Amino acid sequence: MPLSWLLESCGPAIKYRTLRDLAPEGFATSEALELAAEETRSSKISAAIVRKQRPTGIWSSNMLGLAPSASKGIKDVGTISQYRRLIQLGWSKDDRPLKLTSRTLFRLLARDPDPALLFEYRSTVKQHPISENWIRHQLREAASAALAEAGFNADPRLRGSAHRTSSAISQFLRSPQSEKPFVKAGSQQVLYPDAHPPTWYSLAMVAAMPNLRRERAGFIERLGSYLAHKAPTKPVILKWGKKIYRPAHVLLGNPLKIDAKGGTPDVPLTIYHIELLAKVGAMELVPSAIRALARLLRDCDVTGVWHPKNLRSQPKATNKATVHYYPLYPVDKEAASRQADVTFRLALIAKELGLELSYT
Repeated sequence: MPLSWLLESCGPAIKYRTLRDLAPEGFATSEALELAAEETRSSKISAAIVRKQRPTGIWSSNMLGLAPSASKGIKDVGTISQYRRLIQLGWSKDDRPLKLTSRTLFRLLARDPDPALLFEYRSTVKQHPISENWIRHQLREAASAALAEAGFNADPRLRGSAHRTSSAISQFLRSPQSEKPFVKAGSQQVLYPDAHPPTWYSLAMVAAMPNLRRERAGFIERLGSYLAHKAPTKPVILKWGKKIYRPAHVLLGNPLKIDAKGGTPDVPLTIYHIELLAKVGAMELVPSAIRALARLLRDCDVTGVWHPKNLRSQPKATNKATVHYYPLYPVDKEAASRQADVTFRLALIAKELGLELSYT
């Protein structure tokens, strides 16, 4: 593994995450770790996020926004993604920006009926009350993923929410809806309104909760098998009255587009999905993910740095599911910005899979 390269050539976040998550035990002193953590907390990328946070701990008055949307009145990426982004950059749940937001996230888990906790969906629920249960479930699921990644795994509020989410998804996976998730509504095919398929949020939640995985091994196997199946080509649509909602976070099978040689049009989404599968322990159930990982590893040089041919720019994310995750190294003119994130993630995936790492 290119430990020296990651520490010398990459930005503060990757440097800190390398010392914390990849370096051998005893490699870095506690003082060196704290210094690296402070560097990432004071970096420009972190400062830009924290500066936008409101005193209530919320960003941009919305929870699930993945990008600005004029039609939805969303001016910036939402609270869940900003919170998870800080976690990816190496911030701790005890740091003030995350502590402020955690209070609201736990209120979501508590099923607080306050209409204000619907955030960007308040007008939708007001016009179409039938949508409230589904929307609150998605908000709780996203909050559970964020809190699990922050390290609240032992908190009974999170554990209760995680088991309820897992049970709802498990029931979906066992039902005929998993094979035929759409029902006709007028001239359109829409998702069953009571269906609870896996989502990017629930997958991330499970990946961050090892105790949950040990307690629900059968569910994990069913989930992995489901994510190996080809997803429907038709878009996911929910319909409440005349209101059309297109949830981009729902997973109805394998979200990756991998060719026969393991190539992919969206490298960030691919490494994100592979990392989640590796943490969940379901890699062996998804052949396309194995094929894509093999291709990415073949593109590494002898020192372990990801260096495919004709790499002229940083890989672009086409799916907004990775907005919190990628990149940790901002785009600049340095060659390292094209390679750093994928190199770091491949090393992290290798460690999760139990592969032997050689440090150079």
